[in-house]
Amino acid sequence: MKTVFRIALIINCLSPLVLQADDESQSPVIRKELLSAALLEVENVSRIEIKEITLTKRVTDIAHMHPCPVIGQILEGSIVFQIEDGEEIVLNEGDAFYEPANTEITRFDNLGPGPAKFLACYLLSKDDGNLIQMLNKD
Repeated sequence: MKTVFRIALIINCLSPLVLQADDESQSPVIRKELLSAALLEVENVSRIEIKEITLTKRVTDIAHMHPCPVIGQILEGSIVFQIEDGEEIVLNEGDAFYEPANTEITRFDNLGPGPAKFLACYLLSKDDGNLIQMLNKD
């Protein structure tokens, strides 16, 4: 009988916490998933660099690649984004993106009338040097 009473008491005490955690409108912290990416090429991240980058209006033709995976989020404006020959995607303010290591980013273009700003988080190994390699579109 004592065990049943203890279990009932624990459930009674915890139930308001469970209900509060499930009700996002009551929570002081709300988490919104922006991106989920498998980092298959990451073996040894020894440091992370985070940069805020601004592209002036109508910046195009900046095909590039990175020696490491890059995770980012658009802070302002819109970007036309394409990995190799994949689908072109328009990233808007708040959207997250992932650039795999050593993979051509064919398009990362600001076609808008104003600047586009984004955060880029570089997951670097101890051997990674330059953060970006610009590619010619010949």
